[in-house]
Amino acid sequence: MNLLYANDRRGEYPESWYAATTRPLPRFDPLRGRVRADVCVVGAGYTGLSAALHLAEAGMDVVLLEAQRVGFGASGRNGGQLGSGQRMGQMALERLVGHEDALRLWHMAEEAKDLVRSLVARHDIDCQLRPGVAHACFSDREVAGEHAYADYLAERYGYSHLEKLDHDAMQAICPSPAYRGGTLDMGAGHLHPLAYALGLARAAKAAGVHIHEGSAVHAITRSAQARVATDAGHVEADHVILACNGYLGGLDRRVAARVMPINNFIVATEPLGDDATRVLTRDVAVADTKFVVNYFRLSHDRRLLFGGGESYGYRFPSDIRATVRKPMLEIFPHLHDARIDYAWGGTLAITMRRMPYLARLAPNMLSASGYSGHGLGAATHAGKLMAEAVRGQAEGFDTMARVPAPPFPGGTALRNPLLVLAMTWFSLRDRLGI
Repeated sequence: MNLLYANDRRGEYPESWYAATTRPLPRFDPLRGRVRADVCVVGAGYTGLSAALHLAEAGMDVVLLEAQRVGFGASGRNGGQLGSGQRMGQMALERLVGHEDALRLWHMAEEAKDLVRSLVARHDIDCQLRPGVAHACFSDREVAGEHAYADYLAERYGYSHLEKLDHDAMQAICPSPAYRGGTLDMGAGHLHPLAYALGLARAAKAAGVHIHEGSAVHAITRSAQARVATDAGHVEADHVILACNGYLGGLDRRVAARVMPINNFIVATEPLGDDATRVLTRDVAVADTKFVVNYFRLSHDRRLLFGGGESYGYRFPSDIRATVRKPMLEIFPHLHDARIDYAWGGTLAITMRRMPYLARLAPNMLSASGYSGHGLGAATHAGKLMAEAVRGQAEGFDTMARVPAPPFPGGTALRNPLLVLAMTWFSLRDRLGI
């Protein structure tokens, strides 16, 4: 199944609140004929746009190929949360890679947030970037663990932006009967993800990147001068960057064995007006502790943007509204009569350990993907790391590439059925509160 077209119309953004509130860029022409470049980047999400922008700013000739539209995939559909740290917690990272590399990975995650902020400021990207992400817990045991982790980050990593929230403090921010407490991270943030992606595309075009939409790559010939082929043309390049995430398809077996596409879903309610304060009293985003995470925030027009729900398999459910309404009402029962104006799905990609998978697939071919729901900052930063590696400055890229990345059991044929079993078990744990 080709996920580029399985759930979406060819060449069109989904009917999301993001697409409805963002002016699209004029279409970029498809690639036609033979083109020569220093670097060919495949995929125009955050990773590819960042890589192309940083390479062009360094004076390199860059061609960026996108099968659909720039920001079409997860980059234009996600929850818009710019989280702190890596997707894996620091204690687990220390056990996996040792304290020295765990410390490097922490600093790189902080650099990722700073990079997003600097790109937004430097290129005047109007994407409503705001500080603040709350982590919400369902039990006193979870609250104690969240508070202990905040203390650990303060003591071991000097991170002082986490405020510990007891039950009353959490209710003062998010008055949901489901939550017992948590933390508020004012060093994290949230934004309009599609507006951010389109802003990166404008900046890349202005820097001289040759962007081609409607140019799905179906083959890559690896050699000292790589050949990247689409239906209507090909690029001959000294370097190739794969930035495909959940839409890699069969372009590389090594990556496909370690990076699996999955789907997630978001709804936007009608504008809530004054009733929005019964959802959030501050302009922050929220993510909770369920394995199938609920994440939400208020839009600038006072809608609840709520992500969550479960769907196994590569097809979107026939009724996304019903899929997401169920967890939304578990968190906010008072919204049972609220109209849902928009509902959309998106394909992201996960790895076994939920850490991004960065790899040098050939001497002149790099890949980054598998952000596991933590991609806004991580993907932007990975693009910059690959741009630096192309130019011979690979320390940061190599640090990320050293993180062990086991393949999914069963290979590409059996990984999805095994994931369904695992997700069913974890979703049952969520329901039972284990």
